[in-house]
Amino acid sequence: MHEPKARVGHGFDAHRLVEGRPFILGGVRVPFEKGPLGHSDADVLTHAVCDALLGACALGDLGAHFPDTDPQWKDADSLRLLAACHELAVRKGWTIANIDATVVVQQPKLAPFVGAMRDSLADVLGLEVERISVKAKTSEGMGYTGDGTGIAAYAVVLMEALGGKESAI
Repeated sequence: MHEPKARVGHGFDAHRLVEGRPFILGGVRVPFEKGPLGHSDADVLTHAVCDALLGACALGDLGAHFPDTDPQWKDADSLRLLAACHELAVRKGWTIANIDATVVVQQPKLAPFVGAMRDSLADVLGLEVERISVKAKTSEGMGYTGDGTGIAAYAVVLMEALGGKESAI
């Protein structure tokens, strides 16, 4: 049977924005009066990257590994979850070639924080920052990402086989 040398994973996450929550994206705290509501720190960018990693390796999704019904993940730092997802991928025989992510939110403006987000993700994953792209977009006032009630993130990850062969987990 032919074993692929590369796999693509796609991730998505969305959360409601509410007052009184920290606004964390890619492990970077962004000053804003609202933040994503969720069981963990609700870092939609990091969650989308986690799901893309898990998806590329056919390992399910973030909720399967870190369920919101488990109190140990309450307010968890999503970068910890990302490190664990990355370790699962490596143990299965895969390494990250590159990540391309998009965050969609009307406010706050994220451009000043994108470099720090890329650095943060690269640091956790042990990658050169040039392998990670993060883009910030608006939805021009349309839908939950445009009316200020929510935020969404999408991520695509290209994984390459370590040593040319997938290993059993």
